Amino acid sequence: MCNKVSWLGLLALALPLAAFANSIDASNAGGVVSGNSGGLTLTGSILIKFGSTVGSNLGSVAFTTGAFTSGDEQKGGTLAAGGSFSISGNGSNGVPNGVIFSGTFSSAKWSLTTLNDGTHVYTLTGAMVATNGAVGATAQLTVNTGTSLFDGSAPLASGDTSLTLTVPEPGTLSLFGTGLIGLAGAIRRKRGLFNL
Repeated sequence: MCNKVSWLGLLALALPLAAFANSIDASNAGGVVSGNSGGLTLTGSILIKFGSTVGSNLGSVAFTTGAFTSGDEQKGGTLAAGGSFSISGNGSNGVPNGVIFSGTFSSAKWSLTTLNDGTHVYTLTGAMVATNGAVGATAQLTVNTGTSLFDGSAPLASGDTSLTLTVPEPGTLSLFGTGLIGLAGAIRRKRGLFNL
């Protein structure tokens, strides 16, 4: 019986860790990134992958960032926390219908890379927090402006978002686990009384 109680104890400790195990990747394409010193905005982008589901139109992705705190939209820089980021599904192919993720940027960076052929590629990378605090996410979106610098708007080349799904109240799982340990102890004591 002591061995069973030990296993229940390990289970109680492992339950909160299991709450942080799931993740979903999402990809989007199309749309236009526009911006100035006040920040960047993505409109008209289509969700083309959510988890293992792939399709030509599964929903939409949109965002706004905070203002530039250093650098600018042409040379790249750091953006203030804030803004918004949302992924919405249209209910097709098993993707949820409605808002799948809604959050704000906790950090974001707009980087410029110039390739050997003179092509300019801008990449927005950012970390996000869901509005309910239950989900963490990272995003990477790429804009190719050819040999010109970003001039206020450009078509989005690709976008990838990684959502790490978490349970909002892992403390509840801990309480459940300790309750199991208490129940096992009570059963053990009760069995001990009957064995006299």
